[in-house]
Amino acid sequence: MQNENGENVDLYVPRKCSYTTRLISAKDHGAVQINVGNVDPTTGLFTGESKAIALAGYIRSKSQGDMALSYLVQKSDAAMAADAASSD
Repeated sequence: MQNENGENVDLYVPRKCSYTTRLISAKDHGAVQINVGNVDPTTGLFTGESKAIALAGYIRSKSQGDMALSYLVQKSDAAMAADAASSD
């Protein structure tokens, strides 16, 4: 919900799993949020920016958390490479 100024005033905003797009409930104690740093492809140095990846406890309980994290990072890297190639 938003007020007259357009600011978000909700007490609780649920997160979504980045891999399955399921809502992560407040009682999902197996869920994690991992910040993955962006790396400059030419120098290999950390750029100071990061992307938050949320994984639901459902994925982690099925022992697919590592696969999901690897997939999301590879997808993000491919998108960043495409953006870099189009800006050149």
